Amino acid sequence: MLQNIGIPGLILILVIVLIVFGPSKLPELGRAVGSTLKEFKKSTRDLVSDDEPEQEQSKIKNEKSM
Repeated sequence: MLQNIGIPGLILILVIVLIVFGPSKLPELGRAVGSTLKEFKKSTRDLVSDDEPEQEQSKIKNEKSM
């Protein structure tokens, strides 16, 4: 879906965002999006790292039973 947008479509979207939010709100909006993405990445890393010890423990149990 997004691969069909192209450069003119992105420029149009940016112009619409600029008109809707105004130039004074764009830095705040950018910071909010950035902090949201940062928190999301941190949460996913924590979830993945929490799963790894469980997988290692089950692997060790499987090796011992053989």
